[in-house]
Amino acid sequence: MPNTELETIRARLAASPRPAGLAERRARLDALGAQYALPPDLRVEPVPAAGIPLDAPVGAPAEWTATEAADPSRVILFLHGGGYISGSLASHRHMIAEAGRQARARTLALHYRLAPEHPFPAALEDSLAAYRFLLASGFAPARIALAGESAGGGLALATLISLRDAGLALPAAVWLASPWTDLEMRGATMQTRSAVDPVIQKPYLQELAAAYLAGTDPRAPLVSPIHADLGGLPPTLIQVGAAETLLDDSLRLAAVAGAANVRTTLQIWPEMFHGWHLFFPELGEGRASLAEACAFLRAHLT
Repeated sequence: MPNTELETIRARLAASPRPAGLAERRARLDALGAQYALPPDLRVEPVPAAGIPLDAPVGAPAEWTATEAADPSRVILFLHGGGYISGSLASHRHMIAEAGRQARARTLALHYRLAPEHPFPAALEDSLAAYRFLLASGFAPARIALAGESAGGGLALATLISLRDAGLALPAAVWLASPWTDLEMRGATMQTRSAVDPVIQKPYLQELAAAYLAGTDPRAPLVSPIHADLGGLPPTLIQVGAAETLLDDSLRLAAVAGAANVRTTLQIWPEMFHGWHLFFPELGEGRASLAEACAFLRAHLT
């Protein structure tokens, strides 16, 4: 039987195509998240003043979310998607807030600097600063989980690799939702899923990669973690849709991580296109996949 919830969302996306301008693209993604109301028991608290301290003149904006059920000693550090050029606290607030509720943890969402104004490695510097901020705030690494969606998933992996190489204690687990791990876009599903993924296709990803890389080698491990040594990384959950152009990024990542002896769980969700988690208030598969991710996080934060 047709998935009427999914078809409704597909129709709405088709009726609102991606605009050409950067400012309009950013506003469109923010509006997608802002259409969903937040529950009344959710507390949203901006990180004060300059935000996460950086080496840059201005700190990165960030915010806490929590419910009464949250264990104050547990936290999920979340890195949003948006192809490194868009996405914000507003675009993914409803999703990460619900993840915190179900994982019974606080969440710290980071609005890292975006390309093309701030190409690589600005976003990575910001995510590393956010993790150090949590350590300095008294959170034990075993009580921290890292999560990232789309480009934020690739950024989460780059963060873990950098932390490992710097000799810092790693978080307890990482949840990757449809991670973008290959900025060369060599996966076969870039072509084979292009007709069924309404969100992203290869030409658009090539545009995003050029803005983020700004001349960096796309095979560099910290921009394309598919080429990295992943040994020593914490337990990893990868969730990806079967209708995604980025499906192969997750399939190949799971193989690379598994070969490096990383405890890896790969979930492929039938019919789901890129970013389906964002639509969880109206999509049953969004709620189910979020519940499974939160069960994974709860298990490793306990």
